[in-house]
Amino acid sequence: TGETIRELAQEFRTTPGRPRRVGWFAAEAAKYSALINGYTSAVLTRLDVLDGFETVKICTHYVTEDGEVTDDFPGGVAALGKVRPVFEEMPGWDRPTASVRHYEDLPQAARNYVERLEELIGCPVDVISTGPHREETVSVRAMMRVVA
Repeated sequence: TGETIRELAQEFRTTPGRPRRVGWFAAEAAKYSALINGYTSAVLTRLDVLDGFETVKICTHYVTEDGEVTDDFPGGVAALGKVRPVFEEMPGWDRPTASVRHYEDLPQAARNYVERLEELIGCPVDVISTGPHREETVSVRAMMRVVA
């Protein structure tokens, strides 16, 4: 799946063109990042890359080496290497999100996905990009529409 997402999103480093590591959304990592950095809203980029997947997954928990399920984000690379992700599956969407400009025009399953991410990370998603270009942006919250 990571390779498929990487190819669809063209996720390669510009120098020297090596592939980036990509995968399903890690909600616990995003929640931890919000906690330590104090941000109050999030930007979700390249939602369009998930168009056409039968199901989409979200990492919601981790299983430790001794089998304990935890929703605490393990700090550091070494700690991450000692846990396995637990995924929640959600229905995908078969209608494209590419170039959608209004939240209400996104497929219902895509909106459900965004709303589930908001629940899991504990802050609203204010902006969603639906393509690689600047104008392929959905402003979700009214306050962002004024700024955009």
